Amino acid sequence: MALSIGKKVPDFTLPSADGDIRLSDFRGKLVVLYFYPKDMTQTCTQQACGFRDAYSELTAHGAVVIGVSTDEVERHIRFRDKYGLPFLLLSDPDHEVCEKYGVWQQKKMYGREYMGIVRSTFLIDEEGRLIREWRNVRLKGHIDAVLQAIREYRESTSTEQKSAAAPTV
Repeated sequence: MALSIGKKVPDFTLPSADGDIRLSDFRGKLVVLYFYPKDMTQTCTQQACGFRDAYSELTAHGAVVIGVSTDEVERHIRFRDKYGLPFLLLSDPDHEVCEKYGVWQQKKMYGREYMGIVRSTFLIDEEGRLIREWRNVRLKGHIDAVLQAIREYRESTSTEQKSAAAPTV
């Protein structure tokens, strides 16, 4: 299933340190769903810490952040605790959700080919529809781009609400 802007994203349930988490439990909130290759690696740590550092602004806009990798829950707990991550990290060891979102792909490093997660972020609206997606993410400026997309979304929905509330003459 290909994801399309404006269409519902696949729902799922995955384990976390806080028990099983279902994406649809976050209806009514914006969701920043990001997929990353591996806990404790340099780039993944930078990305997680970037979301951590922007967390108060993200939550001020009504967004929740959810990270997904194939690491086990115990490794997520160590990662979360070591870096003070205030958001959920979900475990997808069988990469079923990764496949649904199209982020489980063939990769190449040092001439070796293997299957893995292609770093990707999805912004999902309060109804579970895809607003924006970033695939094959490069970190520089990425968190700012996510925040900007949220601001633009909030601005557009605020304008729509004002227009809908305006009396017709």
